[in-house]
Amino acid sequence: MRSFRYAFISAAALARIAAGQQVVSRADAVDAALRRGARLSLASADTAVAFANLLVAQERQNPVVSGSYSKSAPQYHLSAELPVDLPGVRGLRIESAKAAQRAAAYRFRFARAQIALDADTTYTRVQAASAHAALSRKNAASADTLLAMAIARRNAGDAAELDVQLATLYAGQQRNLEVADSLELLLALENLRTVMGLSAEAGSIVIADSLGFQSSDSAFSFSGIPLSVAAAQQELNAAELSTRVEKRSVFGAPSLMAGIETHDPSGSEPGILPTFGISIPIPLLNRNRGAIALAEASRVRASAELAVTRLETDAQVARATRERKAFAERVARDRLLLESANRVAAMSLTAYRAGAAALPNVFEAQRNARDVLAQYIDDVAAARIADSVLRLMILSTGSP
Repeated sequence: MRSFRYAFISAAALARIAAGQQVVSRADAVDAALRRGARLSLASADTAVAFANLLVAQERQNPVVSGSYSKSAPQYHLSAELPVDLPGVRGLRIESAKAAQRAAAYRFRFARAQIALDADTTYTRVQAASAHAALSRKNAASADTLLAMAIARRNAGDAAELDVQLATLYAGQQRNLEVADSLELLLALENLRTVMGLSAEAGSIVIADSLGFQSSDSAFSFSGIPLSVAAAQQELNAAELSTRVEKRSVFGAPSLMAGIETHDPSGSEPGILPTFGISIPIPLLNRNRGAIALAEASRVRASAELAVTRLETDAQVARATRERKAFAERVARDRLLLESANRVAAMSLTAYRAGAAALPNVFEAQRNARDVLAQYIDDVAAARIADSVLRLMILSTGSP
C-alpha cells in the first residue's frame, strides 16, 4: 500500500514545486467553465427569448384614433377603435408563453449541469493522467535502481552480463512509458484549459486535487422530474395551449368603436354628436387553417420529443447506474489485487537481491504491479465519471 500511496502523489505537491503555475481545484475548473463557457451563453439567450415571448403574449393591442372631414354635415369626425381579445384567448396565450419560459429555465439548469459535468469529467481525466505520470516516474526510478543492482551484482560476479542487458532494456522501456504518460498529462491539461476558457497567455496550470472515489448510494435520492423530461413536458404544454389559441382565433379580435361628429353649417344638428359601434371580423376568406395546422404539427412534434426524452433519460440513468456499480466493484477488487501485487513485487526484488530469484521474475512481478495499479487508476476515474454522469441524469425539478 505504500507504493500505491506514492503513485497517487497529490498534484498539489507538484504545484508547490513548479513555480509560476496556476493551481486549479475541481471547484475552480467547474466555476471557470460556467463563467466563460460559450454554451451557457446560448442557454441564457434561450431564456431571454422565452421571457421576451412572454412579454409579447401579455401585451394588449393599442387603440386606433382616426379623424376625417366630409362636406356633408356634420363635417368633422373623430373616432377611436379599441381591439378586444376574445374570451380566453389572451389567457391561453400567456399560459403558453409561461410554459415555454419554464421549459427554457429547465433547459438552462440542465445546460449548466452539463457544462459542470464536462469540466468535472475533464478534471477527472487530468487526475488519472497525473496518476499515470506519477506511476511512470516511480517505475522508471525503480528500473534505474534495478539496473544499478544488476551492474553491481555483475561486477561482484553474482550475475551475468545478460542480466545487465535485460535491466538496461527494461529501464529504457520504463523511461519511454514515462515520456508517453507525461505527454498524455500535458494534453489532458490543455483540454482542461480549453474547457475552462483559459487562453494560452494565462500560463500553465496544475491540478490541486488527487484522484479518489467514495461509493455512497445515499447521495442519489431525489424528488421531482428529471430536468430534461420536465423541459420536454413544458414544451408539450406550451404547444397544446398554442393550438387552443389558434383554434379560438378563427374569429379575429373584435373592436369597440366610439367617436364624435360636429360642425353642422346648417345648424340643424348643433353641438357634438356621439357615435358608438363594434366591428367583428368575418372568417370568410381566412379561417386560420395555416396557423392551426402549424400549431398542431408543433404539438405532435413536442409529444414525440417528450416520449423520446423519457426513453433516453431512463436508458441513460440505467446505464450510468450499472456502470457506476460495476466500476465501484472493480475498484474494490483492484485494491485487494494491488496489495497482493505490491507484496509480490517487493518479495521478488528482495529475493533477487539475495540471489534467490532470477531477474525476469522481478520484471514480471513489477510489471504485474504496474498493470494492476494502472488498471486501478483507470477504474477509479471511470467510477468517478459514471458517478458524475448519474448525478446529472437524475438532476430534477426538486433538486437544489
